Amino acid sequence: MAILERVPLKTEADLVLELRDCSFYYGAMRAAAKVSLPIYKNRITALIGPSGCGKSTVLRGINRMLELTPGARVAGEIIYRGQNLYDDKVDPVEARRRIGMVFQKPNPFPKSVFDNVAYGPRLLGVKKKGALAEIVERSLRGASLWDEVSGDLNKSGLALSGGQQQRLCIARAIAVEPDVILMDEPCSALDPIATQRIEELMRELQSDYTIVIVTHNMQQAQRTSDYTAFFNIRKEAKNGRELRWGELVEYNDTQQVFESPALPETADYIAGRFG
Repeated sequence: MAILERVPLKTEADLVLELRDCSFYYGAMRAAAKVSLPIYKNRITALIGPSGCGKSTVLRGINRMLELTPGARVAGEIIYRGQNLYDDKVDPVEARRRIGMVFQKPNPFPKSVFDNVAYGPRLLGVKKKGALAEIVERSLRGASLWDEVSGDLNKSGLALSGGQQQRLCIARAIAVEPDVILMDEPCSALDPIATQRIEELMRELQSDYTIVIVTHNMQQAQRTSDYTAFFNIRKEAKNGRELRWGELVEYNDTQQVFESPALPETADYIAGRFG
C-alpha cells in the first residue's frame, strides 16, 4: 500500500480535498448522488440538510470509513492533495490517519485520559514515555483540555463531563497529526455551554487543520463555518416503491448561503419551512 504524500499547496486558497461526481451506496441503495464539492485548506465547511439526505454518509466516505460497513461503496473520485483516496494503491488506514473523525456522541475509550490520547501514537510506533508525554500534552492543549485534566491524567476518560469527553476525542484525533478533521454532529449531545466551547475550539483549530462539520443546527453552521453545502432529499417512485437519496443542492461561502441563497429550496430550509 502506498503512503499518501503531502503534496504542497500552491496558495492558502487551494483545495485540500475535492469530491468529483461522487455517489454513495449501501448495497443497491443509493444514499447520496452526484456530489461534487471542494474543501479548502484551513477553512471550516459545514454540511447541512434534513435527516436522511446523506450528510453523514458523505462525511464517512471522505476518509474511507464508509467501506467499513459491509456492502457500502463510493462511486466517483475523492481527491486528497492530488491523489484519489479510493485508488487501490492507497492504504485506507493511512487515509484515516490523515483525515481524522470526531463522532456525534463522545466515545472515549475505557482508558485513562493519557492512554486515550496516546492510543494512536502508540499504534504508529511511538514507544518512549517522554515522547508520548509530549504528544499528550500538546494534543490536550490543542483541544483546550490540558488545564482541566493535567492534574490527573490517570483519570478515566469516561469520568469526564460530556463536553470534556468530546474535547478528549478531539485531542485523540489530533494526536496523530491529521491534515483534515471531520466532525459529525459533534455538539448534538452537549449542553449549550459545552457546545459554545466546542464551537470556539473549532475556530482555534482551523489555523492548523481543515475541518468539515455535519450539523443540523443552522445557527451553528452560520457561526462556525466559512463555506456551507446544503443537501436535500430526492424521491422517485419505481416498481411500486419510493426511492430516496440525497443530493447536493447548493454550495457557497456561508454568508452567501444564509443571507442570499441562490435557490428557493435552500431559502426554505434555512427559514425552517421544511426539514
